[in-house]
Amino acid sequence: MKPANLSPKTLSILCVGLAIALGPIVLPEYQVSQVNNIGIFALVTLGLILLTGVAGMTSFGQAAFVGISAYTTGYLATSEQLPDWLGWAGASPWAALAIGLLLTLAVATLLGGLTLKLSGHYLPLGTIAWGLSLYYLFGTLEFLGGHTGISGIPPLQLFGLTLDQGYELYYLIWALVLVAVIVTLNLLDSREGRAIRALRGGQLMAESMGVNTYRSKLLAFLVAATFAAIAGWLYAYTQRFVAPAPFSLQSGIDYMFMALIGGVGQVWGALLGAASVTFLKQWLQDLLPHLLGKSGNYESIVFGLLIVWLMQKVPGGIWSWLSPKLPDWKIKKPAAPGAESGEKLVRRPQPQAGEVILDVRKVTRRFGGLVANNDLSLSVKAGEILAVIGPNGAGKSTLFNQLSCVDTPTSGEIHFRGVQVNGRNARQIAGQGLSRTFQHVKLLPTMTVLENVAIGAHLRGECGFISAALRLDRKDEAKLLQEARYQLERVGLGNYLHVEAGSLALGQQRILEIARALCADPCLLLLDEPAAGLRHMEKQALADLLRKLRAEGMAVLLVEHDMDFVMGLVDRVFVMEFGQRIAEGLPEEIQKNPAVLEAYLGGAE
Repeated sequence: MKPANLSPKTLSILCVGLAIALGPIVLPEYQVSQVNNIGIFALVTLGLILLTGVAGMTSFGQAAFVGISAYTTGYLATSEQLPDWLGWAGASPWAALAIGLLLTLAVATLLGGLTLKLSGHYLPLGTIAWGLSLYYLFGTLEFLGGHTGISGIPPLQLFGLTLDQGYELYYLIWALVLVAVIVTLNLLDSREGRAIRALRGGQLMAESMGVNTYRSKLLAFLVAATFAAIAGWLYAYTQRFVAPAPFSLQSGIDYMFMALIGGVGQVWGALLGAASVTFLKQWLQDLLPHLLGKSGNYESIVFGLLIVWLMQKVPGGIWSWLSPKLPDWKIKKPAAPGAESGEKLVRRPQPQAGEVILDVRKVTRRFGGLVANNDLSLSVKAGEILAVIGPNGAGKSTLFNQLSCVDTPTSGEIHFRGVQVNGRNARQIAGQGLSRTFQHVKLLPTMTVLENVAIGAHLRGECGFISAALRLDRKDEAKLLQEARYQLERVGLGNYLHVEAGSLALGQQRILEIARALCADPCLLLLDEPAAGLRHMEKQALADLLRKLRAEGMAVLLVEHDMDFVMGLVDRVFVMEFGQRIAEGLPEEIQKNPAVLEAYLGGAE
């Protein structure tokens, strides 16, 4: 098989696997031990790449999770009098791994529930708080040896083999690192992975597409904790001694440095960062005393200055500098899987022609003393396009947010397909068949156009985390990507599948949002200024698409300022000013309405 026929992921794994296999052959024994430590650090850093770089949640407490598993392993391996219910685990490293994982995940679930709802600077401060708490707890508990720690951990024994040398542990450590990398790459290349990637700057959009963002946050948090727990188990058997110092806040900061230096948003950056920081610190510790003629913590000072310099010169980390220099066959974008597959996603039952899809009754929204919407009532039927127009500040966006359940009315009722939806969230209404775009485009600029649109089909997928991690979701994933491709071709973006969404022109980004909304298979489509930024021919193509959707029975409600576009397309027009309705009727009636001419058309914004 030629290299060009292999996927970039497969080629990367093969290259790293080959380098790992040659390690003990080409490295002296003392460096093998150092490379073992790099592997353990890389495991923890890989979790941070997923949690911080991909999902956008900064955590300084990962070292504490390493400590929970390491202390569990040390305690089970050295205690002579375990409780009766735990006696079976004393001689088994597998039992130590399983119990360490379970305990770490239990603590992570509790801490995640307390901190992941925080935002801004409160989230990293929260991780610092519980990281410090766990660190001091390790040194306080007498049965864990206090600040002295646990010593005398026996060598690791697996399948009758005693692994008490660096080169004997080497292949186990790096095999686990490679498995963790594969699991992470599989996860990111999936429905669940797109949801996690949407957390960084796109949470409102993701919720509107049906993504449970809190669940995705917790999933990323628990995966990172799992990698840290495995690293703690390996650390205990590698060092055969466990004390609080390696699990301090400083260690958590070091792991963050590894992620930043390697490339905080890149999976392979975990390995590069762990190796770079480890070798750089060792090199400085060896070099500076010779240069200065005296000992001290000078390496920490120089290391900090080098970090600042590197962040200025290569803000994306080593991987961002290295990847463009790799051969093209390693970074070439693959074709969309499932593009030629005949299988399609199941569509929801469509409403009957003329059925009232949306019924808004006397909706009022107050913000303190400001009345943004006042006693508004409107309805939209299947197979109808309704335009909401009005000057800036008329309250159109506020109404839009209430209809899509991003906001809740102060009073009044909103009925969607006969069910009152007041108080429901955006994810729930998306599941019922309402999909929307945004006034200010919301997309993930570094993800491809195809991946951005596939987020819209999130609720139509079935496979979860386990299937994604083990790559058992390919059939489901192929159908999701095929649907995304179909919708992109439908709106005229079929030639941009693997282009980064952020490189598109503004008008194309708005069309992308429409394709993403259509991927959700809605029966009501809310479009917020869809024609803004489009050229004349693009507006004509958009109008043709909306007419086709109307003919298929879809209801469309749009907010728009381009009156030529609106009047030649829609069935009815709803006009607002200062949060109130001032007119409603056919386009030709609205164009002649004196109140509308005075408030809007006569003084266009």
